[in-house]
Amino acid sequence: MKIEIKNIAKKYKKKQVLQDINLVAESGHCIGILGANGCGKSTLLSILARVQSCDHGSFLCDGADLLKNAREHARLVGYVPQGTPLIEELSARDNLLLWYDKKKMAQELENGVLSLLGIPEFLGVTVSKMSGGMKKRLSIGCAMATNPPVLLLDEPTAALDLACKQSIAAYLRHYKENGGILLLTTHDVMELDLCDAWYIIRDGVLVPFDYDGDIQNLVESL
Repeated sequence: MKIEIKNIAKKYKKKQVLQDINLVAESGHCIGILGANGCGKSTLLSILARVQSCDHGSFLCDGADLLKNAREHARLVGYVPQGTPLIEELSARDNLLLWYDKKKMAQELENGVLSLLGIPEFLGVTVSKMSGGMKKRLSIGCAMATNPPVLLLDEPTAALDLACKQSIAAYLRHYKENGGILLLTTHDVMELDLCDAWYIIRDGVLVPFDYDGDIQNLVESL
């Protein structure tokens, strides 16, 4: 599978947030989108997730424009925003049942994605009582309900403790090794190491960046 982002542009009033963003990714690859706060990283992902519209551009998957086909987009793309897209008053189980039928959920909890994310250990916990790491793992679990081959993640391990970061990173490696395509925005070194290619958004323009582990060089490039 191959995805192509072509000429995505977004303007807020007089500010050009994104200028003709172009990107290609294939199965088994993780792309890291970097940049200073407010540079447009989250805007780009929300456009690709069909949460907001772009001024022009396309998001192609094997030639089909997912920005124009809601059904195909729902089948092929999962999205995990920075915030928590969960119902606080419900348990993990009840949140999952909004996305899974009971049979599939049971299978995934036993030996599938929900098991890999460690969700069975807090299945009965109400979201309002969960830690940040539990909420993020549950959010990823909900996003994976259709087994999408493309996963968009907006700073997936921000503000989480090291154990949670490692748990989520392990799952994302598994997803990538099984042919998934990851696009993630990040400021986290552990997530940078997941990536096969890195790009920086600067002044609305997406430019390739050759990350070699030199954090200081990265900071100076943002």
